[in-house]
Amino acid sequence: MKNRKIAFIGAGNMARSIIAGLTSSGYNSSDITATNPHQQQRDLLNSLYGVNTTTDNVDAANNADVIVLSVKPQVMESVCLGLTDIDLSDKLIISVAAGISAERINQYLKTEVNLIRVMPNTPALVNKGMSGLYATHLVSEEDKLFAGQLMQAVGEICWVEQESGINNVIAAAGSAPAYFFLFMEAMQREAISQGFDEDTARLLVQQSALGAAEMVVANADIDIATLREQVTSKGGTTAEALRSFNEHKLTEIVATAMRAAVSRAEEMEKLF
Repeated sequence: MKNRKIAFIGAGNMARSIIAGLTSSGYNSSDITATNPHQQQRDLLNSLYGVNTTTDNVDAANNADVIVLSVKPQVMESVCLGLTDIDLSDKLIISVAAGISAERINQYLKTEVNLIRVMPNTPALVNKGMSGLYATHLVSEEDKLFAGQLMQAVGEICWVEQESGINNVIAAAGSAPAYFFLFMEAMQREAISQGFDEDTARLLVQQSALGAAEMVVANADIDIATLREQVTSKGGTTAEALRSFNEHKLTEIVATAMRAAVSRAEEMEKLF
């Protein structure tokens, strides 16, 4: 990965996870600057990763080749307006904000920029993230390669051809960890009601979830449905549990929930 000077405008959990992934993979920390208004956060970033820190968004962006906009959606407009006096024509802009379209970011910046939208998810914090990326028409193949490698520092990536695909990534990956957490939470609660203590119930659930995920990864040539079938003996306990899930229309529940996530993402695009 070719080193470029990167400015992270906003240095919350997601920016921090990307910075951690970059520096642990050998990226030159002196080429990374992170902005944050809080001294404690700046000191932490500097001590953990050796990166430059500042409160000055303009200075950080002005001296960067790549600007990563990693602020909350509700402050994106004010942050972008603060960067409008900078010549952005030769810089790559990466936005990790949900619900803010490329068109809207261009409006905020008052110019059409080389922009890539990224939708990561929270497992990026442990280098197991899944990120969807969308590049606007001005972005070069070289910049796409760089953005892809940037996000691969914290997990896997996929590209979408249409910007609307980012909302589908939100439903299938961005919001997905919470779906699994909810399922695991329900399993843990029931295991406790069946007599296990809280720690043992959690261990049973989390290790089973981890093992199932690892089996999917290790058997990429086998359909997930087939893996399910291999665990399900006819007339056995698993078959009975799955019968109950199907009776309560689990598949339809999941589909409805994912569509709701897409709808909300579309609504958010109209808010900012």
